[in-house]
Amino acid sequence: MPPETPENYLKIIALDGAAATGKSSTALALAKKLDFLHVDTGSHFRILTYHLLEQNISAENSRSLVKALKKLILTTSIEDHSAFLEINSDKLSKESLRSFKVNQLVSKYASIKLLRDFLLIYQRSLTDFANDKNYAGIVVEGRDIGSIVFPNTPLKIFLYADEEIRINRRLNEGQKDVIKERDAIDKTRKLAPLTCSPDALRINTANHSLDEVVALILKEVSL
Repeated sequence: MPPETPENYLKIIALDGAAATGKSSTALALAKKLDFLHVDTGSHFRILTYHLLEQNISAENSRSLVKALKKLILTTSIEDHSAFLEINSDKLSKESLRSFKVNQLVSKYASIKLLRDFLLIYQRSLTDFANDKNYAGIVVEGRDIGSIVFPNTPLKIFLYADEEIRINRRLNEGQKDVIKERDAIDKTRKLAPLTCSPDALRINTANHSLDEVVALILKEVSL
């Protein structure tokens, strides 16, 4: 695997947290405020999970996973400050990415080293993509951005909230999600578990509005 992309020419905000902690809304709001590129790594695992499920390839079938990855072509499009991963020119709808089946299985697929390594190369390449598109920085959200994807970035944020609050958020969004089960997988997997970096700014999103969370983070950004 190639070394991590140098981070001295592009500002990177690493935004981590469990499901329904407000990562996506916070990351996009920050990107718009700063004119940065927004990258949602969770959606990368979702679109990959969707494609593998469409081919009836289970998380346990390593031989088929290897074959499937060799056939995938990854490209990136931009819409409203957000970078979207397209696999074989297919840009999935939010409904497809957030379907119950994908919600139920995405953490299981995301715990597979083969798939994480495959996407890690792509995720780190997005610094070059953002630079080529004349963005001064990127806001990258996920579970392991500050610990694995961009561990050298000086600005790391960790969002959290109680499980019950997060479950209600999903219900209010009209989504059926398995928050408790996904938390257990994300936190206990041996490979790139959900963790808060020691140098991250922790924010309880249950205690703040979106605007307040964004304002707290902007205080830490040096332009």
